[in-house]
Amino acid sequence: MVKGDRVYDAMHKPGSFPELRKAVFDYASERMDLDPAPLDGPKSREELAQLAGQTITETGLGGLEALKLFGDVLAPATISIDHPNYLSFIPAAPTEASSLFDLVVSASSIYGGSWTEGAGAVYAENQVLEFLGSECGLPKGCGGVFVQGGTLGNLSALVTARDVAQKRLGRKRWAILASEESHSSLKAVAKVMDIEIVKAAAPTGSLQKPELLAALEGAERDGLEVFAIIGTAGTTNFGIVDDLEAIAQVCKANNIWFHVDGAYGLAGILSPDHRQLYAGIEHADSFIVDPHKWLFAPFDACALVYREPALARAAHTQHGEYLETLNEKDEFNPSDHAFNLTRRVRGLPLWFSMATHGVARYREAIRQNIALAHQIAEEIRVRDYLRLVRDPQLSVVVFERLGWDKSDYDHWSQELLDSGFAFVVPSSHKGRVNTRFAIVNPTTKYEDLVKILDSME
Repeated sequence: MVKGDRVYDAMHKPGSFPELRKAVFDYASERMDLDPAPLDGPKSREELAQLAGQTITETGLGGLEALKLFGDVLAPATISIDHPNYLSFIPAAPTEASSLFDLVVSASSIYGGSWTEGAGAVYAENQVLEFLGSECGLPKGCGGVFVQGGTLGNLSALVTARDVAQKRLGRKRWAILASEESHSSLKAVAKVMDIEIVKAAAPTGSLQKPELLAALEGAERDGLEVFAIIGTAGTTNFGIVDDLEAIAQVCKANNIWFHVDGAYGLAGILSPDHRQLYAGIEHADSFIVDPHKWLFAPFDACALVYREPALARAAHTQHGEYLETLNEKDEFNPSDHAFNLTRRVRGLPLWFSMATHGVARYREAIRQNIALAHQIAEEIRVRDYLRLVRDPQLSVVVFERLGWDKSDYDHWSQELLDSGFAFVVPSSHKGRVNTRFAIVNPTTKYEDLVKILDSME
């Protein structure tokens, strides 16, 4: 047993593990040198138990042994989401600069909840948030916070929206309204907040004014008070943008909070060729976008931006005897703007990458992703055994293999993954099975997408 000061020496004293430090840095460097990284894939719990065994013990494995176990057994039992042919769900493609700086963030031990403790880091994060707000046309003074992911971002924004409405109207049977194509996180938000969610029809995939008004009238007939309408800037399933201008008009006419869920697709506004798709977002009261999706940052980060951050501060500031020394100061505390207190400065990897490369390279990478999606959609259109389910708008392409049922898709998908070539899983829409390419990686190649289509013949 290690006792007394030796516990500190063994666990916390800087420089105690020079070999381990070098090994960890070497591992990270070698991982980032892979082009591409192996796709890999999951193993069963039983396989992992046999290969890894019990890793948490009284005496420990030792750092070098634990790192070897991770590199040899545990890491290969995951799927590399940054692989160019990881095309399912919404992938990630962090820049090398952002991944490197993620190591710096961990090594720097910065608390990102208050200005007092993290001023320099919060300043950098806020520059990114202000940039995103400016790109969306929000006025000077907008701002917010980086939270874990889109679900927490949506929840925090909608808690703020209800707080504003409740101060004005008192307690009501509250509801939020969104498209039937909106993200599943909104259902979770409604459950947590104990409110109703009203779904509006979206026959074209994009929420339009007639269906929005019909849903709003239906909510009123049911005795519900809609305090927020959520527009989706790039649906997860199809990558379609709602009619944000129409939603903004309805919100303004009815004094309703306008929130935009752009977790995946809002990054598309950086492409000059596609800015027009987002007309109306400049009227939003809040929006989210996930840098770990299409802004080339590592997991996990969601940028939550408010038109008037003071409203969020009024809704979310936590009070406690030990916190009042922070609350009494007129400083920007990130934790006051979302449902969180302790927080990592998870916006810094994005800041570092954007500061390193400049915005223009981001714009071009996103534009190229969209162009590739449209290019492969044309290839799908001319193949008689495939059917394009809907024309792509951003970088998601949904299509069917004619004559296949779910088991055919499952078998094909597993073979692709087992071969190490690609990860493409079945999806569905309105009861019909299909599959999809979600393209957010600038290194994804047209030729590889064609090979995937060839594998379906």
